[in-house]
Amino acid sequence: MPLIPVVPENHSHVLAEFDCLDPLLSALRLDSGRLKCTCLAVSRKWLALGTSAGGLHLIQKEGWKQRLILTHKEGSIAEVACCPHDEDFIAVATSQGLVVVWELQLERRGRPERVSVSWEHRGQAISALCWDTSTLRVFVGDTGGKVSFLRAGSSKMGKGSAFVIFPVQTVTTVDSRVVQLGYQDGRLLISSLSRCYLCDTEREKFWRVGNKERDGEYGACFFPQNRGLLVGQPPLLYSARPGSRIWEASFNGEVLSTHQFKQPLACPPLPLIPYRDEPQYYNPVQKSPQSIAFPKLLYFGDQNLLTWTHSAVYIFTPQNGQVLLWTEVKDLVDIAVYRNELFCLHGSGRLSHLSLLSAERCVERLLRRESWPLAAMVCCMFQHTITTSRARKAIPIDRLEHLRSQLSSNTHLELTGQLEEVISKLEPLDSASSSRRSSISSHESFNVLDCGIYRVISRRGSQSDEETSSLINQSMSEEERLKEFSFVQEDDQVDHDPQSSERMEAERSEQGLHFHLPLSFRPKPPRIALQAVKDSVSSFVKKTTERINTLQMNSELWQRPEFKDSGHSEMSASTGKSGLKPLSTIQDPLVLLDPVCLGEALQEWLAVLQRILGPVEHRSTAAGDSNVDVPGEERWDYLNSCSEQQEESLISSGEPAESITEEKKEETCELEEKEDQCESNGSPPDPVRVVSPKPVPSDLLADLTQLATLYTEMRCFKNQENEVLGCTTFLRSYFFLLDQERVRRMCLLCHQDQPEVQSSFIEAMLDLTQSSKVVEVIRRGDLLRSLRSLRELQPWSAPPLLAHLHRLYQKHREAAVRSFTQFYPTITPADVMTMAQQGHFLAYLDNLVQSRTEEHRLSFLQSLLEPESLRQDWLELALTHDAPQRCDTLSPDGQPRWHSHCFSWGYGRLLSLLIRLPADLSSKQKMAETCRSHGYWTGYIYLCCELQCRKEAFTTICQLDDISLLDEADGVVPQTLEEWRLLIQLSQRCSSEVDSEQVTGVNGSSRSNSLADCDGKISPEKLTLMLARTAGPDRAMAVLEECGVQLVLSPHSKLVCELLRVTEKRQRAMIQTMLERCDRFLWSQHA
Repeated sequence: MPLIPVVPENHSHVLAEFDCLDPLLSALRLDSGRLKCTCLAVSRKWLALGTSAGGLHLIQKEGWKQRLILTHKEGSIAEVACCPHDEDFIAVATSQGLVVVWELQLERRGRPERVSVSWEHRGQAISALCWDTSTLRVFVGDTGGKVSFLRAGSSKMGKGSAFVIFPVQTVTTVDSRVVQLGYQDGRLLISSLSRCYLCDTEREKFWRVGNKERDGEYGACFFPQNRGLLVGQPPLLYSARPGSRIWEASFNGEVLSTHQFKQPLACPPLPLIPYRDEPQYYNPVQKSPQSIAFPKLLYFGDQNLLTWTHSAVYIFTPQNGQVLLWTEVKDLVDIAVYRNELFCLHGSGRLSHLSLLSAERCVERLLRRESWPLAAMVCCMFQHTITTSRARKAIPIDRLEHLRSQLSSNTHLELTGQLEEVISKLEPLDSASSSRRSSISSHESFNVLDCGIYRVISRRGSQSDEETSSLINQSMSEEERLKEFSFVQEDDQVDHDPQSSERMEAERSEQGLHFHLPLSFRPKPPRIALQAVKDSVSSFVKKTTERINTLQMNSELWQRPEFKDSGHSEMSASTGKSGLKPLSTIQDPLVLLDPVCLGEALQEWLAVLQRILGPVEHRSTAAGDSNVDVPGEERWDYLNSCSEQQEESLISSGEPAESITEEKKEETCELEEKEDQCESNGSPPDPVRVVSPKPVPSDLLADLTQLATLYTEMRCFKNQENEVLGCTTFLRSYFFLLDQERVRRMCLLCHQDQPEVQSSFIEAMLDLTQSSKVVEVIRRGDLLRSLRSLRELQPWSAPPLLAHLHRLYQKHREAAVRSFTQFYPTITPADVMTMAQQGHFLAYLDNLVQSRTEEHRLSFLQSLLEPESLRQDWLELALTHDAPQRCDTLSPDGQPRWHSHCFSWGYGRLLSLLIRLPADLSSKQKMAETCRSHGYWTGYIYLCCELQCRKEAFTTICQLDDISLLDEADGVVPQTLEEWRLLIQLSQRCSSEVDSEQVTGVNGSSRSNSLADCDGKISPEKLTLMLARTAGPDRAMAVLEECGVQLVLSPHSKLVCELLRVTEKRQRAMIQTMLERCDRFLWSQHA
């Protein structure tokens, strides 16, 4: 076997054929010379094969089983298309020009039914079919240039569901043969032999894509932008041009750029990995530049573009202008794609099933199939991908060792030696020093531009997503690329606290801490019931007392020799005072159930803590002031054991979280003045102690952690002169005893307006995580590598992760905070709000909300509003950042400027969600006033409609002078004749004001130089036509006379009114005829 050549490092994907469909074609008898496959389509469930005899075979992809065959006597099958949103429907076009929509009715186990039939293209060869992406509508194009659509009725909606509508309508007729059709978000893309057209099917508007014509079969397709920060953005469209060129255009048909693929296609083709063990070798000989006409373009996989000729398949990543791969495939006629799968129809009638995979996933599939030589060959060809540490997730080192052992030393000697070289270069999974060249130049990690800039691409960690061969758009901005690092997050967090389950539930619901303020005391239960609690903790009291005594004795022995005797004397003296307070009183469970008594007990326990584990200065103070005896320490240990039961009792008591939150807010307001006094002192803060000064047994440390955390949550230092200073001092002195997660939540809920507490917590976590390997990566300044290192820390714990993100934010500012969305829900918006500036937090919030699917964004945003007062704060924040100037949207007297609602708002998507959130009446009124004061008119009109202030909404619409605000799907349509009268009167009143401003508009720009603006103006004539369509022309003219408007209709308006009259008469006649037929039918049944 010859030496296998290595492919260049910029290639990381391959086309592989793992299934042979020849047995399927033999079973369908499509391999004979008389009967052949003529077309194909594919969906998630089906593979549809049209035949020359007029049959349509529906093959279930799971198991390749034939489920149905649909017969047609109107000729052979020319085109077939599966409905993308309802796989129970499929469209078929025959050679005689017939178009049929079938409803399969598999769910109800009924017989397939022809629900719609169209002979609109009789006598013409149909060349393209395309489904609407949201409704049951099929677009059809033929060789004569005619484009129509066919509405599909459904038996699910009843027999009369499509009775009134026109099932077949002509959309347009273009100048030449229709090559390809595409549909996305209400717009139809038509590619003919000479041009590419864009059609708004709802408004019946047409645009040409570009100005230059072409001659030949060139495809076009939409390109959804559904990754990263581009989620929700309008799709792009790509149109093929001569000479291996592709136009990139906006959703409005404006050409943005031209991609040249002639020179990139000079690279050698990658071999096709076959299902048989017949290796095809990579030929590194450079090809000449290829000038190709791309007959069709298909959106493929994830952000890829696919096309083909009769001899090759080409896959591009168009937004960075690179060729992902191209492979020679002979005798191609047609290709259908679904995600990363290709189904190819060859001229001989043969079918082939190909998959686009990364090299490591291809090797993994081959190993599962036990195709040892083929797997070894792919490993040797794609050495730069296989040797990286990232590939160890798919193919560990032991599997490659097993692969080497399976190769025959006689027949695969050279292949074995080459594979051993590859194994010697393998990097382990946790390698932090991956080969820079292999990881930076790979399509799956980095791409090095000629200017030296690294463009980064990342892929999701799941196997299913990796097999989609996604190459993330490398030409996105920094923020867009950072969003692509969406890591798989675990729902369960590692928590060493015994109360972890309770805290996790509280975190999910964001109800607050278990202990933060003194709670209202519940009625004390009978002493008989408490006796059981007292007995259950008696054994724990003795054991904990011994531990504390031992710890205290050891701490005294660790002192200098001259202080040993004094220490023992103090202990004996304190022991002698134990009779001052009976132990039975201290161990009374009623102390544990009373927050006031518990707070006093914790205050006394603090003195013991300061003497044993406190800072040096605190120990000396505590030693001089404390008169706590040894039995007293036993009492604190008893409280230590019972504090957990106190937590459980408070949790089960059902204390309302709302009252607690209100108390916290009141105390926070009272502490603002004290906070200023603390800052004016200027004394340097105490160092944060993150390590215990003395060894403490682990079981005792857990008990002390519960007590120390409970001390902070109950805010036992609030009686001090400066509560903020007391909290900060305790946190910095005993951080090594505190539960980090509970302290984080306490800072968010109780100390959100006290930066000293927040900064102390962050400082402690920064010190605690200083030894992490991620810190060194963050210091190097590479944000993308830092995020990748954070992914390796999964599952995350919120406090350490928050410290690392704080470092990232200090280093990269807004660029870093935009990437924090991938760490939700471990890191919440409240965490980011305390860390980032307002403008940066707004970008994070917008990214976080847009990362959800459109139907879940509103509910998700509502779940983030804790408390609900954040709604108004976030609304004002979004209205003041990246927003138009107020002078552009508001006149000097506070009224809307003409067409000022057309200004773009940087956070418009977030604003539209905020105003749609459910709220009470006063909140909605406040939001409406805020929108009006900032000139956000679309939000103001929406809120006016919700508040039933329709007069204000109509007044604003007339001042904006845009008819589209009345007739769009989300527009404000008058519902009664009184509202129509009001609207006509308002339009008259505003027309004089508009005429006075007609010469100069916003910012001095002309308002009369745009034909579109003139078409969109509100006038009594347009309102009359709208009313005529709703209530009839006669009633519309009567309303016009009641308003006192003297209006002379234009010839066009008169014609529209006459047509409406005729339509109304015909509808009445049709209804009368239907009623008479129904009446006769009922009488006949009665007879």
